[in-house]
Amino acid sequence: MRLLLVEDEPTLAAQLRQLLQDAGYVVDHADNGQTAWSIGGVQPYAAAVLDLGLPMLDGLSVLQRWRSEGVRFPVLILTARDQWHEKVAGIDAGADDYLAKPFHAEELLARVRALIRRASGLASPVLSCGPLTLDTRSGRVLLQGLAVNLTSHEFKLLAYLMHHPNTLVSRNDLTEHLYAQDFERDSNTIEVFIARLRKKLPPELIETVRGLGYRLHVPPAQGGR
Repeated sequence: MRLLLVEDEPTLAAQLRQLLQDAGYVVDHADNGQTAWSIGGVQPYAAAVLDLGLPMLDGLSVLQRWRSEGVRFPVLILTARDQWHEKVAGIDAGADDYLAKPFHAEELLARVRALIRRASGLASPVLSCGPLTLDTRSGRVLLQGLAVNLTSHEFKLLAYLMHHPNTLVSRNDLTEHLYAQDFERDSNTIEVFIARLRKKLPPELIETVRGLGYRLHVPPAQGGR
């Protein structure tokens, strides 16, 4: 999953970026509102973490511009603890959640996970597909109750597919959510990871739609929810 982190304070930005990366997310960082507004309008982010006190363009204006331009990814705003009016203004402008500073790392991660799940229409932190389950909190993947050992990239790819059950996902979408912008990408990498996953999972779970992408096939009775 690719996230946009918008925070201008260097130390906090570095800490948050490392926290999110350690949790398995691909993170792009913007340290001012102008850059955030620009890249947020063109990149397919799963969610954004947005500080309101930004140089060049304040966070509230960034959010208002995104929403007016049709940008729909969920946004978690960061506010000062005593600035309740910022929370109200942010939610009225289109924020999906807020978190007051200072905050615990685990709370930030839990709120980000919840935003991404809700955006995909998923209620539980444990995603299911037939005999396969993925716990978004612990990162554990189980097949018929037994642990499946996945590499970091295999997990990220599977998690993205399980957040979009029965949905055609293009190779480009998967690439965007697996790699940072400055990473040199190999056009065959996604096929390699799909092949590896099929060796570890029931092969029929991941369907190839030739020339278009992949679809995680969820049994109709379960519906992936």
